[in-house]
Amino acid sequence: MPLDNLRDLYQQVILERYKKPRNRGKTDPIDRYQKGHNPSCGDTIELTLRLNLEADRIEEAKFEGEGCAIAMASADLMADALKGRTKQEALEMVQKFQAMMRGEAEFPQEFRKLNVMQGVAQFPVRIKCANLSWHTLKAALEQETTSPQPAGFVSNE
Repeated sequence: MPLDNLRDLYQQVILERYKKPRNRGKTDPIDRYQKGHNPSCGDTIELTLRLNLEADRIEEAKFEGEGCAIAMASADLMADALKGRTKQEALEMVQKFQAMMRGEAEFPQEFRKLNVMQGVAQFPVRIKCANLSWHTLKAALEQETTSPQPAGFVSNE
């Protein structure tokens, strides 16, 4: 597929996920709750997770917030990819996503939808937008206890 066609496809997916997110809202129950903020542009996100603590798995991830198409699409795609993943797998996905934003990696076939965000790496000022939900996820997973209250705001600056 020519590069221009691929770029158009990526833009279409990002706009579709921004306009019609599949994971907007809050989980029930809320086992982890974390707020994230990008001071550079004002993007905000509230991430909630429903966990299966016995199996150490994320059963559901949802988000609310306001921001640009890139920030909101990234959060929606991330929420899809997290379902059924262990905490460790999710933290590895955070590292992989951040490496992808540096142009150093891409996701395997199983997570190919996340690769639509690769094009953002060409616009350094927008990388923080794409990373916001991932920083927020990392902070949520690193909380020591299950809490429906956020542990303050996480900033990606």
